[in-house]
Parts: sequence; C-alpha cells; structure tokens
Amino acid sequence: MEKTENKNDYKDPAFYENRELSWLKFNHRILNEARDKDIPLLERTKFLAITSSNLDEFFMVRVASLKDMEHAGYKKPDIAGMTPTEQLKAINEKSKEFVNLQYSTYNRSLLPLMKKEGIQLIDRFEDLNQEQSSFVDHYFQENVYPVLTPMAVDASRPFPLVLNKTLNIVAKIKRKEKGSKLIKLKSGKNEEEFATVQVPSVLPRLIPIPVAEGYTRSFILLEQIIEKNISNLFLNYDVVCAFPYRIMRNADLSFDEDEASDLLKEIEKQLKKRQWGEVIRLEVEDNVDDGLLNLLIDNLNVKRADVFYINGPIDLTVLMKLSGISGYDNLKEEGYTPKTNTRFKKNPNIFEEIKRGDIFLQHPYESFTPVVDFIRTAANDPDVLAIKQTLYRVSGNSPIIAALAKAAENGKQVTVLVELKARFDEENNISWAKMLEKAGCHVIYGIVGLKTHCKIALVVRREEEGIRRYVHLGTGNYNDSTAKLYTDCGILTCRESIGEDATAVFNMLSGYSEPRTWNKLFVAPIWMRNKFISLIDREIYHAKNNNRGLIVAKMNSLCDVEMIAKLYEASAAGVEIHLIVRGICCLKAGVKDLSENIHVSSIVGTFLEHARIFYFYNNGDEEIYMGSADWMPRNLERRVEIIFPVEDEIGKAKAKHILEVQLRDNVKAYYMQPDGEYIRLDKRGKKLVASQRQFCEEAGRNENTENVSWRERVFVPILAPEENQEGDE
Repeated sequence: MEKTENKNDYKDPAFYENRELSWLKFNHRILNEARDKDIPLLERTKFLAITSSNLDEFFMVRVASLKDMEHAGYKKPDIAGMTPTEQLKAINEKSKEFVNLQYSTYNRSLLPLMKKEGIQLIDRFEDLNQEQSSFVDHYFQENVYPVLTPMAVDASRPFPLVLNKTLNIVAKIKRKEKGSKLIKLKSGKNEEEFATVQVPSVLPRLIPIPVAEGYTRSFILLEQIIEKNISNLFLNYDVVCAFPYRIMRNADLSFDEDEASDLLKEIEKQLKKRQWGEVIRLEVEDNVDDGLLNLLIDNLNVKRADVFYINGPIDLTVLMKLSGISGYDNLKEEGYTPKTNTRFKKNPNIFEEIKRGDIFLQHPYESFTPVVDFIRTAANDPDVLAIKQTLYRVSGNSPIIAALAKAAENGKQVTVLVELKARFDEENNISWAKMLEKAGCHVIYGIVGLKTHCKIALVVRREEEGIRRYVHLGTGNYNDSTAKLYTDCGILTCRESIGEDATAVFNMLSGYSEPRTWNKLFVAPIWMRNKFISLIDREIYHAKNNNRGLIVAKMNSLCDVEMIAKLYEASAAGVEIHLIVRGICCLKAGVKDLSENIHVSSIVGTFLEHARIFYFYNNGDEEIYMGSADWMPRNLERRVEIIFPVEDEIGKAKAKHILEVQLRDNVKAYYMQPDGEYIRLDKRGKKLVASQRQFCEEAGRNENTENVSWRERVFVPILAPEENQEGDE
C-alpha cells in the first residue's frame, strides 16, 4: 500500500465491530470445534459444554450490564455506534441463533454419534427399558426424594426465590377428587394449581444406569428421574404436566469501595445478592405448556424476548462430565504431559540457574513446576528474607498458597496481594486471604477502584555479594491447574533493573508510593497506554521514512478505541500489522483505505490461548514485550497491569518463534475477512501447521536435547485472502 497520509477519522463508529457481537463470534468459533468431524467425539462434547458455560457468564455479566444501562436511561452509543437497547436487541437475536445451532449440533450430530459408539444418554424418561425404569424409581426413592422440597404456588404461598443458574421443574397439578381433607381450594372447585421444585445441585446430574441392549454405557439426567417420579411429591394431586426451566440473574457485583470500611465483608455481602439479582434470561423446553410459561414470566418478571426455547437438555455444561467418562480413550485426544524446561534438567538449583541468565517458560508445553518451586524453595531457604506476590485466581488446593504460608511460619516477611474482586473467584479468594493471614502473611487487597491483575512474584535473598532480588513475571495466573490448560509465558530473572521495578510495584500496591519512572516495566493504569502508543508511533515513523514497519501482537481481546485508531493510522502509513486475537476484536481488518495492512487471526484449540506477546520491529533493533494486559479499556485504565520486556536473546528467539508458528497456523486458526467474518484457510496442497500440536512436539524434543528450531528469525506473511476457502461447517 502506498505510504500516504490518510485523512480518515479513525474513530468513526463505522470502522468498529461491537464488542458483544464480536464475543459471540468468538463463542461461535468454539462451537465450530464441537462441529468439527476431525475432532474425537468426547472432545467435541467438551467444546459444546464450554460454549454453554461461556454463554452463561456472558449473560450474567455483559448482558446484565447492558440491562442496567437501559434501566438507567443510558443512551450513549458504544465505539460501534450502538446504544445499549440496540445492543441488547442484536445480542438477543444472535444468541438465539447460536443456541439453536448448539442444539442442532447436539441432537443431529453428537447424540447419534454417541449412540453409534455405544453411549446412551436418556433425554426422555419414556425411552427407559423396564430394568432401567425400575432402577431409576429405586434411585429416586433412596437418593433423590429425601433431598427435594416441592414448593406450592397459590394465593397464600407466593412464587419462591429461584436461585441463579439452578435447574428447576415447574408443574401444573390438579387435586384428586378424593384427595386430602386438609387441602381445600377456596372455591371448592377442582382447579389447576402450580408448584416448582429445584433439581438439587448437591447430587450428580449425570447418573449411570443399567446398560441397555446394544450399548456399552447408559446414563440419564437427574431432572428426568425427578420428572418420571414427580407424582410422588404431590400424592393428593394429579400432575397434569411438568417441565424443567432455568434462569440467569444479574451477577455483576456493584459496591462503593470508598464507602466500604471492610472490603472483605462488603464483597461477602454482595456475593449473596447474586442469588436474587434481576432475571435476564429464562430457559424453558421448547414444548412448554403455555400456562406454565405465563406463570414463570409473570412471577420472575421476565420479558418474552428474554425467553429461550430449548430443544434438548437445559444447560449443556453437563456434557463436560460426559466428556470425562472412562473407558473411551479412542474418543478423546491423547493426553499431554508438560515437559521439564531444559535449564532445570541441567541444574535443579533454581536460584543458581536464574543467576546464569533469564529463563523463558512456555506453559502448558513446559511444566509450571518451576514457578511453584520458585516460591517453595524460597519458603525454605534460610537466606531468603522476603517474598512478595500477587494472586488473582489460584487453584482449589494451591501449592503456592501452602508455600507462602510455610514461608511466613519460617519467619520470612511475606506480603501477598489477593485480588478479592476477581470475578466468580471472589469467594475462593476470600478464603485464601483469611488462611494466609492466619499463617502470618501480610495480606493486602490492592488499590481502591482498581483490580490488580498483574502476575508478579518477588523473592529477596541475602547472598555473599549482597541483597539480590529474583523475580517471576508472567502472562497467566499463579494457578497450577489452569497452567495445564492455558497457554501462557513467563520469565524468571534476577536483573537488577527489573528487581528495582518489582520492589516499586509492591510499594505502590501496599502504600502510596508511585515511582516517577520505571526502569523496564510499564504499568497500567498510568503509564502503559502511552508506552504502547509510543511504540506504534515509532513503527509509523520508520514506515514513513521508507523503512520497514512491523508489529506483531498476540492478545486475548482488542477493543480499546485509541489503540485501534492508532493501528489504523499505522496501517495507513504502511506499517505491516499481524494481530493474533483469541476473542473479542473490535478492529476491522483488511478494509480498503483503512486497514489494508492489518491481518487478524484467532486460534481455537485444545488449550486456551492466554499469552500476551507484543513484537515491534524497530528498524531491525527488535523489541519484545509480554504481560497480563490486553488492549482493552479495563486493562489500560482500570487495572494494575504489568508489561515486561524479553531481553535475553534466547528468550526473544523463543517468543518470536511462538508468534511465527501461530501466524502460519492453517489448522486451528481463523482469519478475519473485511466483512468481519472469520474463515479458515484452504489447506489443500499445503503443509499443515497446527501451532499447539507443534509446540507440544517441540517441548518433547527439547526436554532432553537443546533444539534450535525456535531460533528461526523470519516472520512468514499470512496467506492472502484470495487463497482462503469460503468457510467451514
């Protein structure tokens, strides 16, 4: 493209995709994995479950937020020019199309394939054979009936509180002619009444039952067991009909931190309110009785537009349990065991090895163990004086939490920032915070009005040469469980400049000490945006001076208007831009006279892409950064985030290799087209590149031998749009 000054208004709403609709496209890409015939069956069921879980959170947070705006009369348009009301209408339409495709995938593809493989999933209790029916009735009496509490609905008994995300059954009942004398209708007539019962979450939803002929395993859903035996709950009534339903409530926490004298107690109080927030979605079976539906709509105060009619089991997250059943390894992907980083094969002494040079870690291809050992070793090392760490999301039985508690017991100064506002992990984090305080750690909760999302750990050690600071910086949470599922990167370093910055970060978090400048790190919410803008401006300068301008950025989401406008400006100046954006992307790529030099891809695979890597060519003096921040307003303005440089030459080569391989992915990558749709490349006649699979293979080779494949230094351009196929199923 000719390097001319473009006079476009780069913030014109026409140049942007709505954030919520972009997210729905991302969830659609995950759904495509459930529809991909080349993926093992039980992996496909897992992806379908993930789409259901994702959609739940989307409604509880994003849709709920838009509902709040609508109620408040907020009419300011978003970056794409849509008001909250317009967004809700579009989301509703697209979401219902998406749900229909989910259940088409389930009913027309996955269920028949499960049957073919000998797996029976009963979704109608009428399909039980005699042996299964007897088993189910016995199971109900012994295990389910004692737990259930049917709730009548009449003039004296109002509709009960229905908890968020719980599965329930609503029934229409009619008093028997010779029923109980205790129960009398005011009118004396034999009129229809209503009742509801919650499907107990304390019991497993997927129940193994005797195997039917022609199958190897048979299962039934708990709600079907209850429906089959629901008459046992209303002995003096005939059950006219019964249908399952589920509601989604507004689960977004809102509180004034300035007014909260005790943040921990305030969040605990707000968590309880999630159970009775506004109902924003009602799911019912598609053949639900009209009278029961009207009852639900009236009593739950739901708009008809927010009713979703479901052709199958409500809440497909149950398929996650099904995907994990044993005995069907042929229907699953072969499990992957993270490999040991080469540096720790040579020298298990972690502090000595870090002193030899920075260590670049790539999870889950390489084990997360060195990060755990970094804290665990520090906890027991008599020369370690202090440990400081941020925690956003941790596992249920976290070895890092245990190590921090042990360090405090061993007399070390331990400071832990526990982010209480980590959405849907608030309760878990409150428990960890209390436990760490009891162990003697100094626990802090961050800065008022900001979430602390950065991933940093600092170990202060006394050595012969004096005090030395060891630092871990990462793109992902200190969570040993998700580290096996999320792709993340990190470094272990003892560079003095980074150690000084790390100390400044914790002083800022624990007090009121803001450094005037940083040595190496750039930190949000004050300094990061300007740093990124200056790096892009530098590429623009080089491009305008007839030198190569090149940016490669990998992140989870891109929706910040200032960053996108700057990328448009860079494209117009002739800068070549490759973006690997897993989820939301409000930028439009490949649009004539706007973004012809911008290419956007999205990789959806076995692992969840989570690393953030930013590459700037800088006229040949390349710079690479990694960190916890996406290019979103919340990351750049409302969170404490850290972006750190990768300065070690081996680490830089590895980071470049990650980007280079992902840019060549033609198996799991989707490529954005100028109309905003994502398609896969035509693979015919081309060497297949599946980046996640390749990284697994490389980690296996590198575990025992120093492999140089990642030292490749040339970025391979994305294939031209005309080489793309029309699309995939």
